[in-house]
Amino acid sequence: MEHNHIHLYNIQGGIKKAQIGFRRMIILGIFAGIFIAVGAETSSIAAHNITDVGTARLITGLIFPVGLMMTVLTGSELFTGNCMMSMALADRKITLIQMLRNLVIVFFSNMIGTLIVVLLVFFSCQYDYSDGGLGAYTIKIAMDKTGLEFSEALFSGILCNILVCIAVLVAGAAKDVVGKVMAVFFPIMAFVVSGMEHSIANMYYIPAGLFAATDSRYIDKACELYGYTSEQIRSQLTVGHYFTDNLIPVTIGNIIGGAVIVGLGFYAVVTLEGKEKCEAEENK
Repeated sequence: MEHNHIHLYNIQGGIKKAQIGFRRMIILGIFAGIFIAVGAETSSIAAHNITDVGTARLITGLIFPVGLMMTVLTGSELFTGNCMMSMALADRKITLIQMLRNLVIVFFSNMIGTLIVVLLVFFSCQYDYSDGGLGAYTIKIAMDKTGLEFSEALFSGILCNILVCIAVLVAGAAKDVVGKVMAVFFPIMAFVVSGMEHSIANMYYIPAGLFAATDSRYIDKACELYGYTSEQIRSQLTVGHYFTDNLIPVTIGNIIGGAVIVGLGFYAVVTLEGKEKCEAEENK
């Protein structure tokens, strides 16, 4: 597959995304949020009893990509991948208002989808697995993510969405299901194993930790297993810390990684390739 074809395919994809109706965009965004949350939830179950960090991240990395696979294969709308609409914007095929409309609606629709899974998982009593070990692990993940410095969360978000957008870029141009699955799997595994920050995945991880922390059994287990105090957990796991210490910097980083570095970077490749072909023809 020619590289230029991949880039042009994504520009066309950006045009289609800009034209999606409001209600359909919301529904597709909710589904993407559900799928990403399911990838996060299932990978947490698989890894929660593994004490070796490297092994736990590898297991998580092998399972988490199922979320983006379902998103890509069903044509659902994911905020982080949609950041590459910047290619269509740079090509003057869509307006800035159209791009922002899509990103804002999809962002909050993704959030609704992830929160649906958070509620379903919590009320299914899934956190009781391993005598409350899964609930404690869920709290630990949320504590780790809300404990990041602003700059850490920002740069980790940039790195994350470079890999996510490369996965979406190649998967979108793949011609069959196997090609799409393979395109998604390896970049997403790399970002998960590396511990990078994905705004939509964190819309599951941190609210899940907030809900788990409403049950004193899971707090006590987290204190036992990970050395926290109940005061640390209750003071750090708040909606305010979620937004200021993670969601805002990670989202900014995801936008930079997806819209600027991948989107505009690969658009520049298309533009330069076109100029080189014109110059070559003139020199014949």
